[in-house]
Amino acid sequence: MDVVLEVCDTFLFDYMYQWVLPARPAPSGLTSQTFANGTSMSTWQYKPATEYLYLTPSQAAYGSLWARDNIWRQGVSLFLILWIFGFLVYFVFASLSYLFVFDKKTFEHPKFLKNQIWLEIKQANEAMPIMALCTAPLLVAEVRGYGFLYDTLDEAPWPWWNWFQIPLFLFFTDFGIYWIHRGLHHPWVYKHLHKPHHKWIMPTPFASHAFHPLDGYAQSLPYHIFPFIFPLQKVAYVALFVFINFWTIMIHDGEYIANNPIINGAACHSIHHLAFNYNYGQYFTLWDRIGGSYRAPEQEMFQKEVKMSEEHWKKEVEVMEQIQLEVEGEDDREYEPEMETKKRQ
Repeated sequence: MDVVLEVCDTFLFDYMYQWVLPARPAPSGLTSQTFANGTSMSTWQYKPATEYLYLTPSQAAYGSLWARDNIWRQGVSLFLILWIFGFLVYFVFASLSYLFVFDKKTFEHPKFLKNQIWLEIKQANEAMPIMALCTAPLLVAEVRGYGFLYDTLDEAPWPWWNWFQIPLFLFFTDFGIYWIHRGLHHPWVYKHLHKPHHKWIMPTPFASHAFHPLDGYAQSLPYHIFPFIFPLQKVAYVALFVFINFWTIMIHDGEYIANNPIINGAACHSIHHLAFNYNYGQYFTLWDRIGGSYRAPEQEMFQKEVKMSEEHWKKEVEVMEQIQLEVEGEDDREYEPEMETKKRQ
């Protein structure tokens, strides 16, 4: 994440910190280390975060009490990056998925909530700053060199590691998320942390990040723990961060492309929202199969005319309501008024 931090410092944060926390006037006799305006030059020296990118610092990089290597500045900056960058990735990709992938007929489903999209976006935006605040210390540790992030491909422990690290990252994080996610379904934890995400029985892409903040933070931990255990290339880390967010949106878009027995796609995750205690995995079905929590999607879920029919919805809802009563008790969700009318008829 130090590569992203350097880019943001160069084009935004240097100017922001110079304005908010300007450097003190330089002591007399140190003119060789001062700028023409009389402010003291920082002792910080520029060193590129990666050999693949060189960004010459402006004068603003030396004009703040908090130099780029100040731990508090790094913490604040990484918090803002996680929050703002995370929001942009979420909102842009979720909006594109909603516009071009999500089937709007889902609005007619009897379990689609009143004002659901607005509620999903609201919950996601309330959670993101808290999730960013919790995660920022881990990124500060990474940036300050406490992990095993490396720069050039030649720095990999073995030549083949540059390729092997990607599947290892996916399998490691999938393993961690499976058990964290399954733990969040424990009755003592579920109603306090994970139930807000299960508010969405028929999620839209905007539900992808609509968590209780501690729920979202807990499920993100495997991503940030990985580089403290295994070597990981810096640019690959950033790319995987974007991919993770993109994948999270994809499995909430309701578009069931293929019934793959290995991949935990949108169909598998839709079952999780409907049947609660199945398909906890993020990318693969492996750990659900080992843990006895795998439930294969029915073939009719991949037949669009069938899966969006009222007959299929009725059968789906009957099963869902039985499980929901066992897991949550009384249903406190507020559905669209016309759907409630249909339900009573």
